[in-house]
Amino acid sequence: MEEVEQSRKWMVLVATTWLQAFTGTNFDFSSYSSELKSQLGISQLQLNYLSVASDLGKAFGWCSGVFLMYFPLWAVMFMAAFFGLFGYGLQWLLIQRLISLPYFLVFLLCLLAGCSICWFNTVCFVLCIRNFPSNRALALSLTISFNGLTAAIYTLVANAINYDDDTLYLLLNALVPLFTSGVALIPVLRQPQPPPSQNHPHPETTRRDSRIFLCLNMIAVVTGLYILLLNPLSNLLSRARILLAGAIFLLASPMVLPGTVYAREWTFRFITSARLGLSLNGSSFNLVDPDNLQLQKELLGGEPRTDLDHLLLLPVGDGDVQGAGFMCRETCCPIMEKDLLTVLGEEHPAGVLVRRLDFWLYYLAYFCGGTIGLVYSNNLGQISQSLGFSGKTSGMVTLYSSCSFFGRLLSAAPDYLRDKVYFARTGWLALALVPTPMAFYLLSTSSSLSALRACTALIGLSSGFVFSAAVSITSELFGPNSVGVNHNILITNIPLGSVLYGLLAALVYDSNAGEDAHATVCMGKSCYFITFMAWACISTVGLICSMLLFLRTKPVYDRFERNRVMAESP
Repeated sequence: MEEVEQSRKWMVLVATTWLQAFTGTNFDFSSYSSELKSQLGISQLQLNYLSVASDLGKAFGWCSGVFLMYFPLWAVMFMAAFFGLFGYGLQWLLIQRLISLPYFLVFLLCLLAGCSICWFNTVCFVLCIRNFPSNRALALSLTISFNGLTAAIYTLVANAINYDDDTLYLLLNALVPLFTSGVALIPVLRQPQPPPSQNHPHPETTRRDSRIFLCLNMIAVVTGLYILLLNPLSNLLSRARILLAGAIFLLASPMVLPGTVYAREWTFRFITSARLGLSLNGSSFNLVDPDNLQLQKELLGGEPRTDLDHLLLLPVGDGDVQGAGFMCRETCCPIMEKDLLTVLGEEHPAGVLVRRLDFWLYYLAYFCGGTIGLVYSNNLGQISQSLGFSGKTSGMVTLYSSCSFFGRLLSAAPDYLRDKVYFARTGWLALALVPTPMAFYLLSTSSSLSALRACTALIGLSSGFVFSAAVSITSELFGPNSVGVNHNILITNIPLGSVLYGLLAALVYDSNAGEDAHATVCMGKSCYFITFMAWACISTVGLICSMLLFLRTKPVYDRFERNRVMAESP
């Protein structure tokens, strides 16, 4: 019976990956943005406001948490699906000229669609945290990574239907999440009840789950490489359908792995119990109770239980604080000595959170790093068009989406490598932000197709890592129980950055497009040169803030790791 319950939680994880893979609909905006701009007869500035509206939906992410207090999880999931159905569906009817709507209502439809994305994310976060309390970082990084594949998958689906129709993306954005919610409904309804000891799982259970996660990450890498490398071959209808079938097979393949592992363990225990039963007086009856057998195995050869949860709340010793202060004095950086964190995992209410220097360094690192990558993806359509590569837009969107997927997947590296190469998670964040300013500086100096592809890949990797790692970092720095509220406060930088960075790009674009910006498309390197230089400088600020955050939090992370190793040592 235990194996059945455990298999159900893995089915929930698979359903969560499906939801994430098919509901990151904001990533394919560039695929149809040029068509939308042309059909509506709007300027680049007005088009930017529509992409901002989608990002503004994240400002209402807290509403999904409130609804979860009064409605079951499946109901909130379908609310998100219907938000997308109306938000994208009416836009598709508008672009097909079947209905007519004023610009303001189109803006509200984009806002509604943005709410849909955020609500789906909340549902997925809750599913991971409920079913994998001891491995929530691994579950979150794996499932969130598939959100980065949405644009690439939708490109494959669109090519399998009609390669030349960019408006298909809006129709797919409306229908596919609703269909996926229906498929995921049964696993969500049948998710196992959390056991009373979920906060103190047996070490063997945690290790077994970690091995399964490692295998699932390998399958995810194969899926990402398949979509990234073979997507360019989908320009023919027959090939696109074959490739789509292969992608669906890879997305469904994780269903087999957990069931196989638990079936193998059940068979092993059954055979062992039968042998022990037969060995007593030659009886054919099983005289060994499974629970007693498990207890016997633990007493004879099992490893002792260790409880690491309390380590989150261990303060940094005086020596660590003094060491941090010495380091700050040596580096002549007074900002490093103010209000240092002494505890990992301490709960920070919203009022306390906004008064912490660490939070604002973290906010700026996200704002100037991950968010600027998202704005870049929203402008990929116009960037490719202005450089004379309009036919490569879908390929660029696929490249960004796939690299964002791998960046999100890499955010699990700290958890897999901690026993061999330990590095504070805030340090990994700083390393992940290094490629972004490099990419923008390169884009400002070169307008070749190879440079555009390389920079798009680097920005996708960097921003994907930030998006996925942010949930775990927020939990570690400011408390796991407050992560729902605190993370929603953090991601308010996404709509803010979408407004500011997008406005800058739109104003530069329109100023170089000519006097009649409503009818003229800007062509040439000058359309985005100033924008790329400004984004390079901004992302450099984000990198500096992430490095300061790492230096400030390194002592408390080091202290936590030492205590963890001591607790696990025999």
